[in-house]
Amino acid sequence: IHLDHAGGAGVMMQAFPEARLVVHPRGAAHMVDPAKLFAAVGAVYGQEEAYRLYGDPIPVAAGRIIAASDNYTFDLAGRTLRCLDTPGHARHHLCLQDIRSGSMFTGDIFGLSFRELDVDGRPSIIPTTTPTQFDPSVMHASVDRILSYQPEALYLTHFARVRDVQRLGNDLHRLIDAHVAVAERERKHAPEREARILEGLWALMDTEAARQGWRLEREQWREVLRSDIELNAQGLDYWLDHAAP
Repeated sequence: IHLDHAGGAGVMMQAFPEARLVVHPRGAAHMVDPAKLFAAVGAVYGQEEAYRLYGDPIPVAAGRIIAASDNYTFDLAGRTLRCLDTPGHARHHLCLQDIRSGSMFTGDIFGLSFRELDVDGRPSIIPTTTPTQFDPSVMHASVDRILSYQPEALYLTHFARVRDVQRLGNDLHRLIDAHVAVAERERKHAPEREARILEGLWALMDTEAARQGWRLEREQWREVLRSDIELNAQGLDYWLDHAAP
């Protein structure tokens, strides 16, 4: 469970006492008892910063949680939503497909897209390789699964609705491989490896800025991307130590 997605679930469940919480089976226990999860986040950010970012997560009663397996469907105000198990960013990751429209809510698996970088309404996409469960081959498979449904639109947690889905999927595949290549080049350079990966990712973004025609000045688009590129570097460094072949 990532707190930037589910950290407020307990508050919402208090506000809506008849609601039930649909969550990946791997995440259900953390919603019942978020203490271990919050401690892990605090170990990364520091407890004070973790609290500033996410507050104090409120537990959800186990009886109000639905652990949704792959292809589980449920009704939300007359709309049927299908849960798709889509790992690669995290092992507990679900996408939701709106059956009526075919559109999908993709969480983090389909990457990041910032409206500040749109060019005449044409969005860009960047993968998220954050710690600790990034798996490039599995991410590729999940992206392909999403594309196989030929959705008209995707609703990204970070951020908003995007169309032109096939083009973005192609770009995402290309950039997943490019991120991995940056990491692989630095495999033998510990302990300064994370800094070198970060430098390589910024060089990759320079190339992507030219390719996509971003209109912001370099320092402006760097500021838009800074925290995510830094997290991507951390995730790639972790991947090299723990999961890379």
